Amino acid sequence: MDDLFRYIDQHADAAVIDLQRLLRQPSVAAQGIGMTETAALVSAMLAGAGVSARQVDTRGGYPVVYGEAAGTTTRTLSFYNHYDVQPAEPFDLWESDPWGAEIRDGRIWARGVSDHKGNLAARIAAIAAWRAVRGELPLTVKFIVEGEEEIGSPHLEHFADACIWEFGGTDFEGRPLVHLGLKGICYVELRAAGARADQHSSVATSVPNPAWRLVWALASLKGADERVLIPGFYDRVVPPTADELAVLARMPDTEAQRRDHYGIDGFLLGLTGQALRQRDYFEPTCTISGLLSGYTGDGSKTVLPARAMAKVDMRLVPDQDPREIFGLLRRHLDNRGFADIEMTLLGPERPARTRLDAPIARVVVDTWRELTGLEPVVVPTSAGSGPWYELCGRFGIDACTAGVGHGRSQAHAPNENIYVADFVRGIKHICLIMDRFARLV
Repeated sequence: MDDLFRYIDQHADAAVIDLQRLLRQPSVAAQGIGMTETAALVSAMLAGAGVSARQVDTRGGYPVVYGEAAGTTTRTLSFYNHYDVQPAEPFDLWESDPWGAEIRDGRIWARGVSDHKGNLAARIAAIAAWRAVRGELPLTVKFIVEGEEEIGSPHLEHFADACIWEFGGTDFEGRPLVHLGLKGICYVELRAAGARADQHSSVATSVPNPAWRLVWALASLKGADERVLIPGFYDRVVPPTADELAVLARMPDTEAQRRDHYGIDGFLLGLTGQALRQRDYFEPTCTISGLLSGYTGDGSKTVLPARAMAKVDMRLVPDQDPREIFGLLRRHLDNRGFADIEMTLLGPERPARTRLDAPIARVVVDTWRELTGLEPVVVPTSAGSGPWYELCGRFGIDACTAGVGHGRSQAHAPNENIYVADFVRGIKHICLIMDRFARLV
């Protein structure tokens, strides 16, 4: 691979400039900002790397950019990516313009650089490097780059021998991480209504307060022991296998780094060690993601709100079905006297996992080891969610992660960043993966 790696090093500055151009184009699906322009830019980047690209309509959503390039073998490797990013707010917590893609201290700082434009740009750069140095690719590659991952992929339905998923990188100590799955998600918006309009709070003696209704409803969802109280919620949960528990036991102890990173003294329920890992990766959650009602500005305003809204997300594990969980939540609220609470299901996704002995997993682990000299950490699944099931699991396609992030990349938070050196290494890693996967017998 020396010829490819030499080319990548010689053209690293150009690859970084391409990444910066992508980062400087805002693309926030949740706010409808820059999506058409970014889809066009991604299409152009793929075409520039010799990948035939087109935009595919998603029946009401932002387009999927689909790209394909043939190779010299019958093996096919797909790349799942997305061009939408999280909102950049709050802007005042950024040390530089979130759309400026500034380079300082060896890092690129920008919204979406870790999640996930850095990975997308590295994969496109790897294809371009291979074609420049060796011509035809060693296998067929397919890109599916959607525009709605950060809002739950509501329009993505519709492929490959294996798939490299959108995220990945290293942990707090620089060890490569290889994730083999994702939790599902049931994301729900709850709304309560009261009077026709906000009222003076003196009428709280007789006028219903929807904020209280919503708080009481939310309090019925989970106990102080962190156990979800929705009847039937745990019925389909599949416990981890002995092999999966053994993989967890081999994972390095990063609890001190995590506590420092989060700024907390300890984890929920006082958990540590294997019990903490099992909870992180193999148990579902129920979390209040947002609350809004009444007056929330500076100073006081004595108001009885007319409306209240909450966002709740439930991360799911095999074999929980988000639509079934949504139905269980509706029944629970009705039975508890909260039939008046309105519910909307947003972007449901099923959980999915790749088997531990999958060929693509072995290739990614071996190439990480070859590239870094470090033993990769294999994680049976991720605590996060995404359309892994929709694109891979339902079709029996093995998938795993390989990316350019690191333990303090701050994805979804202010001051998101990646190391320039990790980005360049990520280009090389994709070339290695293509080379080794194409040779599998």
